[in-house]
Amino acid sequence: MRQASTVLTVRTDRPGLHEITRDVVRWVEEQGLHEGLLTLFCRHTSASLLIQENAAREVRSDLEAYFAHLAPESDVYDHDDEGPDDMPAHLRTALTGVQLSIPLLNGAPALGTWQGIYLFEHRRRPHRREIVAHLLGE
Repeated sequence: MRQASTVLTVRTDRPGLHEITRDVVRWVEEQGLHEGLLTLFCRHTSASLLIQENAAREVRSDLEAYFAHLAPESDVYDHDDEGPDDMPAHLRTALTGVQLSIPLLNGAPALGTWQGIYLFEHRRRPHRREIVAHLLGE
């Protein structure tokens, strides 16, 4: 049994889904493990992680619109330390989550044909997000 970990940096310039599948797969392949478990953890409270379809762009734009509707920017929130998108970002993160567990099969994350790994940025201004990747396997 072996394990490896790293921190992947994702720069965002806008709210929405940012695909990180290639970066994750590249790092996993470099570790040379055949099977195990990959854990991804977003170290932020205003961005989250999702596995979602990576073929049709409309899926991503519809998800972004849905979450903007579900947790809109407004003046009804008490917490607005960093602006009107602050509390909605925390709500969207609470609904989507900051951690993913993905089985490793044959040296690669066991994603389905149309599945991609996404950082979901919930803030409007650019950010430098950190994703901790941990791999346990053989």
